[in-house]
Amino acid sequence: MFIIEFLIANLDFILAGAGVGLVVGITGVGGGALMTPILILFGIPHKIAIGTDLIYAAITKGSGMVSHARQGHVKWSVVAKLSAGSIPGALLTFIFLKRFEDVDYTHILTQALGIMLVITALVLFFRPHLKQLSVKQKLSPRAQLILTVALGLFVGSFVTLSSVGAGALGTAILMVLFPILLPKEVVGTDIAHAVPLTFIAGMFHYSLGNVDWYLLISLIIGSIPMVMLGAKLSTRIPSKIMHPFLASLLMILGVIYALDIDLHNL
Repeated sequence: MFIIEFLIANLDFILAGAGVGLVVGITGVGGGALMTPILILFGIPHKIAIGTDLIYAAITKGSGMVSHARQGHVKWSVVAKLSAGSIPGALLTFIFLKRFEDVDYTHILTQALGIMLVITALVLFFRPHLKQLSVKQKLSPRAQLILTVALGLFVGSFVTLSSVGAGALGTAILMVLFPILLPKEVVGTDIAHAVPLTFIAGMFHYSLGNVDWYLLISLIIGSIPMVMLGAKLSTRIPSKIMHPFLASLLMILGVIYALDIDLHNL
């Protein structure tokens, strides 16, 4: 009886998880970038939406990390370099949020979300050209390490603030700074880096009281089967159609949140 009541009471969030799961299954991107704005539109407080989405991302990407690791698609040395920047970035951001825990920092989260949505949209728009850019890069190992850690610091900070960017921005960094990686290694390494980052950032938010576990369960119930369905449909729906559409949507949402426009007043 409780299960039925739970499903009925949380049907809107289950459907939201299903919709996002379908898009992720078809395109391989857009999880956090879509989930957090949708939750905010549903009236979920920004910090709860972000904290819950971080744990959601860690759980849903966890199985993908295991699969890629078993197939040898993860370059752990690269994961370590990115994590050397992203994990401290997440920690520093947590310390900042903890210090201002009693202050309404919603506008900071909103603008960070907008910035990351815009960056994600740009990555999707220009993704076909990233490989060309990487070929032109001839970095020394030292310069490569410094850039990787510095960009990881940025990713860790803004993912903790927005829950967006671990996937799309991580992919862009890998494609540009590590052109030697094969496409499957880019995907596997990016997921392997995103899982601990989103989990740690999510647990930081949990300690601040920013995670709704019932909401999390609802999203997972809806998303897991639809991710599988989307993966099957991906061979029938050209990415040339889905990626520009998704990028355009994220760009619009990014501008709205970056400028802190209240959608309910539009």
